[in-house]
This record gives sequence, structure tokens and C-alpha cells, in this order.
Amino acid sequence: MSYENKIQTTSSQHSLIRLYLKEHSLVESNIISFNDFVERRLQQIVNMLNEDIPREEIDLWLGKIRVGKPQIVESDGSIKNIFPIESRLRKITYSAPVYLEISVGKKEYSEVEIGKIPIMIKSKYCNLNGLSKGEIMNNYEDPADPGGYFIVNGNERVLTMIEDLAQNQAFIEETIKGLTLRLFSQRGSYRIPVSINESNDGLLLVSFSRFKNLPAILVAKALGLIKDSEIASLIGKESDTVIVNLYEHVKIQSQEDALKAIAEKMSIQGTDKEILDRVRARIDSAFLPHIGTKADFRKEKAVTLIKLVKQFLVAKELKLRSDKDHYANKRVRLSGDLLADLFRVNLTILIRDLQHNLQKIAKKKKFYSIKSIAKSTLFSHRIESAFATGSWIGEKTGVTQNMDKTNCLSVLSQLQRVTSLLPTEQENFKARTLHPTHYGRFCPTETPEGTPIGLRKNLALLARVSTIAKQSDDEIINGLEKFGLKRVKIS
Repeated sequence: MSYENKIQTTSSQHSLIRLYLKEHSLVESNIISFNDFVERRLQQIVNMLNEDIPREEIDLWLGKIRVGKPQIVESDGSIKNIFPIESRLRKITYSAPVYLEISVGKKEYSEVEIGKIPIMIKSKYCNLNGLSKGEIMNNYEDPADPGGYFIVNGNERVLTMIEDLAQNQAFIEETIKGLTLRLFSQRGSYRIPVSINESNDGLLLVSFSRFKNLPAILVAKALGLIKDSEIASLIGKESDTVIVNLYEHVKIQSQEDALKAIAEKMSIQGTDKEILDRVRARIDSAFLPHIGTKADFRKEKAVTLIKLVKQFLVAKELKLRSDKDHYANKRVRLSGDLLADLFRVNLTILIRDLQHNLQKIAKKKKFYSIKSIAKSTLFSHRIESAFATGSWIGEKTGVTQNMDKTNCLSVLSQLQRVTSLLPTEQENFKARTLHPTHYGRFCPTETPEGTPIGLRKNLALLARVSTIAKQSDDEIINGLEKFGLKRVKIS
């Protein structure tokens, strides 16, 4: 290629990048994720918690949730919208009120302000959103500021993206116990590891939560998959291991027998009814919770377990192993994912406190206002404290950091940073090396020296991280049916 052609190619690439930056931000993945959290995921969390609320004593119901604009309550009681510059100068948090509809006894819903959450700069809910370049400058802000950070107590705080293994996805690896299939079943903030391995006797054992080394066929029968012929057809291959496992539990012909056998192995005591109820409740809540936590999902869980057993047997036969460093097996958790965890836990605490207060008032038979009981300064304080200290749900530390504003490149670098959950003290050579799937996704050179090398990475400048699909499971299945796939109902 001639020198003139090289110059033309370079200038055309620069013009394409300029066009891209006019419509997009370099840190827009985090901004889109935050917008998705406020618009969609907040309501999903409320709906999920609403289903799980115990209503034996207090019939509490949750409705719609919404987030206002960043504002401040002055000393004279007046409320006004606030801009980021004022938050910085007055050393306050740039936050917006959260309103939730609450009802007792499914009567009329009352909209209550339950607290405040920090708002991301340049997001849809920021007061700078929709302003022209001149208006932004009139509000003492830099139009070139990419946003994507928060202001907490006057400090600019960055929410660091976290790299994690994909949830609800099976991995085959060699461990101390030999060949093992592992899966992290995640539902909301609950993340329960499930593992399948083979004993010296050739029995396939499954472990999850407090249940350790239970025969996989026994668990499948306890979940309602009783017929050996049905289990064999789902595995779909005849081998010595399959025959040994089916023969070992051939005498168990009912769900109750399987549940009692599990209770005996786990030393669960009580009357027959108590034993059955305890084992059922524990399996429903702790085994593959991402599928569901109610009795209706037991058969589906049993089928999934047998499919995992089949995957384990195929991997053993063909000597297949999962590459955990391949980026198809990783997920980058953005601001929306991290905030969802924080909000879910704090809203659960708020609901528990609200129920406790309502029970005390009901006993004293006093008149109450739901608005006065539900408004909690503790809710706002817990969320603000997590942002200020970087201590997050799941004992994570350093999730938020003070922004490094040495220059514009240091700001961009920090906003694009991705941190691994692996401990920096351990070697983890494979996790630290550059993987071919990093190409176009991560910068191959920008990583710190020392113990965090390779575990702390930076997104490539034009890389974007997608958010969770907005379609529901039913919408996706209906779409697949239109392409000719058939829905198989589990009887």
C-alpha cells in the first residue's frame, strides 16, 4: 500500500470514529445498564419479592415502583432539582427519591417514598439529560464529560465492572474428586453451586447447598421422575455407569421412598410428614433455584438434572473439558447488575422491618399511616454507605473507587476497568494470560504490574457490553416456535 493510500485509510477511519462518538459515548455500556436497571429491573425485583412475602400475619402487597429526578430538601422544607456541580460543592449525594406502591390487605395502594438512590451522571434520570451543549455549560458542566459515574458526599465515585463466570451454565473440569461438572445456579441474589462427580463405585453423585454426595438418580426420583425407562431415555445412551446407577436404586418406586432415603442420608429426623416436608422445602429452595423455587418446577428440575448427567457422561467418554477462560463462559457485570444486587437486599430488609412494625401496631390496635411507617432513612443510608466505602453484597470490596481525574485518558481508563473476582494472592496463571477471545474486547497491554496483573483489565476503547434481553422467557419460546421448533411439555 502506498503512503498516500495509507493516509486516506487512516483519515477515513478517524472520520468514522468521530461519527460514532457523536451518537455514542465510550462508556455507554454502563449508562445503558443503569437506565435498564431503573426502567425495568427495579420493577422485576419488586415483583419477585412480592411473590415471596409471607402473609400469615400481615397481608402486605407491593405495587409499582418509580424513581424521580435528583433533588434536595433545603432546611426550610422546600424541594428543588439539583445539578452535579451543586452536589460537588455542597458535599452531598447526587441522588433521587424512590417511590413504591404499598398496600395492606390488597386495599387501596399508597405511593410511599422509601428512600433515595444515587443517580449516574449523564443517564436518563440525570438532570443534565436532554440539555444542549450551551445549557450544560451554563450549569458549569463539561459537555465532553462522558458521565458514567456517581457523586456521593461530594466525591466522584466509579462503579467498577466485575468479571465473573457465567451463571446457570455447566462447566466440566478436573478437581481433587476427579472429573466434575459444576454449575452456579443463580436466582436474584442467591447463587448456589451444584456439582456432579463419580464415586469410586461408579455412582453419580450430586452436591448442592447442605446436601452433599447424594446419588443423582435418587434426587431425580425425589423430584418426581420415577420410571427408570424414562430416565434411561433422557440419558439416551447405554453404558456400564448408567446401568449401575439405575440398578442401585431400582427398588425405589415412589417419590416418598426417595425423599425418605435422602432424609436418611442427611440425618434429618422427625415424623414422616415432617421429614418429607423438610426435604421437599430444602430441595425446592436450594436445588437449581434459577428454574424455580415452587413445587410446580420439580419435574423440570429432574429433567435438567438428567441432562446434566448426560453431559457429564459424554464429557467423560470424549475427554471434553471446559475452557473457563474463554469469554463465552464469562460475563461482565455492569452497574445495573451490581445495583440490582444491592437494591434487592436492602429492599428485603425494608420489607421485613415494615412487617415487624405493622405487627406491633396491629397488636396495640393503633391507627397508623403507611407513609409514615414505610419511609426509611436506613434504606438510603445503607445504599449510600455501600457507594462511599465500596463494600458490596457478597463480601465484595473495592467495588467503587474515587475517580482519578489526572487527565481525560485516566478518567476513560478507570470507567472502562474490569476486575476479576479471583484473589490476587493466588497464581491463577491461565486466568492472567491473554486469551484469543479477548481480541477486540479488551486492551492487550493495559493491565497493572504486580499481583493484579491480568486480573484487572480494561475494555477496548470501542467495545460495548450488552445488557440482559428485554424479552420474557415466553416471548423467546414463542419466537422459536414461529421458526418451526416444537414445545415439549414435561408431564
